[in-house]
Amino acid sequence: MKTALATIAALAFSTACAAQDAETPAAPPAPPGCATDAAPYRDFDFWVGTWEVFNPANGNKAGENVISVRENGCLILEEWTSGGGGTGTSMNFYDPAQGAWRQVWRSAGVFIDYAGGLDADGAMAMEGAITYDVSGQTAPFRGKWTARDDGSVLQEFWQQDADGAWNVWFVGEYRLKADAEANE
Repeated sequence: MKTALATIAALAFSTACAAQDAETPAAPPAPPGCATDAAPYRDFDFWVGTWEVFNPANGNKAGENVISVRENGCLILEEWTSGGGGTGTSMNFYDPAQGAWRQVWRSAGVFIDYAGGLDADGAMAMEGAITYDVSGQTAPFRGKWTARDDGSVLQEFWQQDADGAWNVWFVGEYRLKADAEANE
């Protein structure tokens, strides 16, 4: 009799566990993200790092920038701090609907939205518009990021004036923070 009761109890426990497992849905698989994809999703990875940014014309430090990969490889986040304490943030991502990279930049007073991709020389080149909050002025805007053989990145921005001329807006030489500190 004890053996029969033990067998019945074991069977009931086993059936209850199986029923509970059937009722508990399996965790959904993690989204694949963009980390497993090659180009174009990895085209801007050369900019990822913790950087000190210098004015190449005079060697003065312009600020620091932390560029990190987020959202399972689908987003590159920029967090800028200028030498004067100003800040700005951009989101950079490959937009498959446009077939292009986009950067959306926001700081106190300035909004930039542009798109593009790698040019023939392998530099990231984007074009769009800059808008100034106070004046409401919008102007065509270009940006270019060039990876250099020494591991640095040259960043160049231009704004088009009312006469159609492209004027330098900012130029920065990015040096990985550990490399920049070693050279000081």
